[in-house]
Amino acid sequence: MIALGWAAILGCAVFSISILIADFVVPDHDWIADTISDLGAGRYEFIVDIGIYAFSGSLICTALLSAHVHMGGWKWSVGIVGLALLGLLVFLIGARNEYGDRDSDGVVIHIYLVYGLGAIMAAVPWLMSQGARRAGGRYGAILVAISLIWVVSAPVFFLLPDSVDGLYERYLGVIAFALVITLARLFIKRGQMLHGAR
Repeated sequence: MIALGWAAILGCAVFSISILIADFVVPDHDWIADTISDLGAGRYEFIVDIGIYAFSGSLICTALLSAHVHMGGWKWSVGIVGLALLGLLVFLIGARNEYGDRDSDGVVIHIYLVYGLGAIMAAVPWLMSQGARRAGGRYGAILVAISLIWVVSAPVFFLLPDSVDGLYERYLGVIAFALVITLARLFIKRGQMLHGAR
């Protein structure tokens, strides 16, 4: 439990570092105007892809932990499935390489993956908040706040001008990190308690 919790947090850190590296390496990149998807296309796409796959791993770790330490109720169970789907969607976004280059060859599914990610990301924190309260009231409150902030914030992205949507996308990424880190800390603390009780 402790190892998987830290692995989930590490995946968030790797994603953040990969974006920072790409911000400096990719030529003519404007981190305020250009999205992470723009970084994930072209010659240096592997840098961001590493981060995307690491974050996908974070979500899978969190789903495994949530299944291992089931906090009760059907909402928690649905939340586990949601976390696993989020991990899959993030992986597919990286693997499809349809972003940032206006690819129109074959079936382009990037936007549908993004819509799916947005909808599931709104639901998962709320679904898991009741179960998380059993480990401490603050966990439930944080998860509800994450869900509400995401519901209010995510749709705004599609209304923003291209001059600032890169910065706003990074803000949305921080919200997604908050979900993973909150659950990871819950399981790390629980693992430490169980370890100390032995």
